[in-house]
Amino acid sequence: MANSSAPRPDAPVDLAALRHEYAAAGLAESDLTAEPISLFRRWFDEAREAGIVEPNAMVVATASADTGPSVRTVLLKGIGPDGFRFFTNQASRKGRELAAEPACSLLFPWHPLERQVRVEGRATPLSRADVEAYFAVRPRGSQLGAWASHQSEVVAGREALQAAYDDAEARFAGQDVPVPDEWGGYLVRPETVEFWQGRPSRLHDRLVYQRAGDGWVTHRLAP
Repeated sequence: MANSSAPRPDAPVDLAALRHEYAAAGLAESDLTAEPISLFRRWFDEAREAGIVEPNAMVVATASADTGPSVRTVLLKGIGPDGFRFFTNQASRKGRELAAEPACSLLFPWHPLERQVRVEGRATPLSRADVEAYFAVRPRGSQLGAWASHQSEVVAGREALQAAYDDAEARFAGQDVPVPDEWGGYLVRPETVEFWQGRPSRLHDRLVYQRAGDGWVTHRLAP
């Protein structure tokens, strides 16, 4: 006999009842490093070791005076004392918005660890040498895709996109694929970095690094 108390597959989800009690870990002031990049590297390594799929996936938020804010997920491809690096089509919507307003925000959502990292800063284009060095190590399919896709532009359909890829494949057959003129990268220099750790009763730990001259100051925010 079927369990009459089991929810029906087509039953509406009670979103108000969906909740999870965070209790995996805590974050204390004594856990902080002198600057945020070292702590970010530690958390990133722990996310990778935990088996999180694409731990370098980050949400990038930009804004435009005409269309307002917009967000999308891209992959972090470099981290150093100067900040966070990613690559993209600079003629895309995010590229156009960053050209007009370089202030942006990054979010790393590591849900299985009950953690997130928020970064606020300003993006500057990477040098052509940096772009070419990274493009050279991309899979060939991704290199060809960069030629086939004029990111954020309207396309007639999947067939048109595939045709553009096939054209690029034929064009560069037997040779290295060069970097498209509109393809590039950005360095996001952080001004604030917030480390968020879920805690019971929604009393989450939020510790923030704020740039102060050549150094950093830290403080705790109410959850």
